[in-house]
Amino acid sequence: MARPGKASITLSPSRDIPFDRLVLSQSNVRQTKCGLSIAELAEDIARRSLLQSLNVRPVLDETGAETGMFEIPAGGRRYRALELLVKQKRLARNAPVPCIVQQAAGDILAEEDSLAENAAREPLHPLDQFRAMQALVDKGQQVEAIAAHFMTTPAVVRQRLKLASVSPRLLEIYAEDGMTLDQLMAFTVSDDHQRQEQVLDMLSQGFNRSAPYIRHRLTESTVRAADKRVLYVTQAAYLAAGGSIVRDLFEPDDGGWLTDAALLDRLVEEKLRSDADRIAAEGWKWVTSAIDMPWNMTQAMRRISGSETSLSPEQTQRLAELEAQAEELTASWSDADEIPQDVEARIEAIETEIAALVDRPLIYDPEDMARAGAFVTIDRNGAVQVERGFVRTEDEMPEVPEGTGGPGADRTGNPELPRGDGAAAGDPSAVGQVDQESGEDESMLRPLSDRLVSDLTAWRTLALQDAFARDPATAFVAVLHAMVLATFYSFSRESCLQLALHPVQFSHPPEGLGDSAPARAIAERHADWKLRLPSSERDLWTALLALKPADQSGLFAHCAALGLNAQAEIVPRYDNGRISRHGIERRLAHSHVIARAVGLDITAAGWRATSQGYLRCVPKPRILADVTEARGEQFAQMIGHLKKADMAREAERLLEETGWLPEPLRTPGSDGTVPGDPVGPDRPADLPEGLAALVDGHAEDSACAIAAE
Repeated sequence: MARPGKASITLSPSRDIPFDRLVLSQSNVRQTKCGLSIAELAEDIARRSLLQSLNVRPVLDETGAETGMFEIPAGGRRYRALELLVKQKRLARNAPVPCIVQQAAGDILAEEDSLAENAAREPLHPLDQFRAMQALVDKGQQVEAIAAHFMTTPAVVRQRLKLASVSPRLLEIYAEDGMTLDQLMAFTVSDDHQRQEQVLDMLSQGFNRSAPYIRHRLTESTVRAADKRVLYVTQAAYLAAGGSIVRDLFEPDDGGWLTDAALLDRLVEEKLRSDADRIAAEGWKWVTSAIDMPWNMTQAMRRISGSETSLSPEQTQRLAELEAQAEELTASWSDADEIPQDVEARIEAIETEIAALVDRPLIYDPEDMARAGAFVTIDRNGAVQVERGFVRTEDEMPEVPEGTGGPGADRTGNPELPRGDGAAAGDPSAVGQVDQESGEDESMLRPLSDRLVSDLTAWRTLALQDAFARDPATAFVAVLHAMVLATFYSFSRESCLQLALHPVQFSHPPEGLGDSAPARAIAERHADWKLRLPSSERDLWTALLALKPADQSGLFAHCAALGLNAQAEIVPRYDNGRISRHGIERRLAHSHVIARAVGLDITAAGWRATSQGYLRCVPKPRILADVTEARGEQFAQMIGHLKKADMAREAERLLEETGWLPEPLRTPGSDGTVPGDPVGPDRPADLPEGLAALVDGHAEDSACAIAAE
């Protein structure tokens, strides 16, 4: 049996001391408040008792004798928490308190004890905290209870549990300080341990190990919950069909990521088909549905007009009641800092009912519907978007020239006067006197000869051109009239002006072009004007004259902009007679002149060098050259070893917010001039006053290329 060796260290004794025999020491070094509040600490002691004894020393009198009181150099916060419990009458004033009693006159100062207790402690490693909370859950404790016990929120507890659920391999690396907490948090966006470890191995071979890059790699095959397809089918429908969603508990994630893209696409296709069938049941000849429609899909189609159904007396009364209720609620809560949820719900319900009454569907003529169709798609907010009433060219009815009365009508549309040989037999009134020299019946008014009509109208044309040129205001409206006809009334022939505006039809338009910021702005502007213009082209001239000059200029610029073509079209190997390399070069050169005139800023317009839209379409050397130009050679070297897809993703991140543009998107001539542009970038030097105002008032709109025929 081993004998205990000679003791060299004697531990301070512990004893229970009544609370009313304890006082705070002036030697306590903790003077600044931090950490858990006294009230929170008191609640924790009340629940689980005192976990750590107080460090005390006897209080001596003037002679050096103990007085029976004890001062506390270390443990002041615990003492104040116990004091609060005594004041709340939850703890007896003389309740025994566990204490470690130090010598009053020892070699170690009381201040040293206080400093050592507060400075020498080792905080709990975060990983141990994560695992401890997981152990509590495993033993049956609820998240809300854990949050309450540790004075935190349930969201924080869930974050800790999420961190504890990461792959054990990653947790071991984190425990050895081989990974930062931000990186570990980024890995929690995926619950797949195998995928987490794959990304970890990928990081070891590259330079980019940032948390955003980790999140990107773990979610690259998923679909954002903010995607319009998700908003369309709803997350609830996706989850009900067996899908799953991963969330980022540490960063704003807009609802997370949907992991099953194939399931989402199937749900979208089924719902879109159902919506298309519902629209087709209205009686349209055809219905086309797609998630995204091509840019300018309706350009070559004519749109039929419908009529609104008037509100019934009951609906009118209901609308007035709803508007009064909405106005009353808005006025009552306009100055409130926070509106109760039930009030918000009521206001939203009223607005929804008002919208249903105001936005009534148009009524179309069944005969028109029999040759027209509709497009069904999804807008950027996830709502179904239906565009009705479009007639394809092949479905148009043959035009009958206006004024024709069929056989027996002259070129003016009036019934042809009967000829002498066409008079009714036996009708003496049909027989006139015959001119002796010409041999023609003097009472017969025959149509003018084609040659004479041509000569006369040629003279009239010159006279009209001269008068037209003397009236710039009318000339402006006439050009505007022709442009609006070409833009909004595709099949109209109401203008005598031989000027044609050819709206641009892009060859092979890129995917998503219709959702770009410029496309949305053009579409919104077009829709606004569509509502303001008359439904019949016959009323257009009068409507244009009634517009204010600023509105005329704005409409002029809009129509002109649709004819601007700065696309470098692919020149066919064999000349097809339609486009040529020389013609495209001249067109692009002029587009640069206009771009400088309007101050074109492609970056401000919303273009970015994305992986999907640009970088995956160019070879790896081009990607490296672009990154070198934008950020420097050292950044290009960082991604030079990556595979094409990974390099494109990394290059997108490096080029973000740099303002870099590929060559075709740049406007050459930084000095403001190019060959053949003697005036400079802003505008021609000597514009007439009216046109100068037009340019100054609408410099932000695109210019146009007009082909005179």
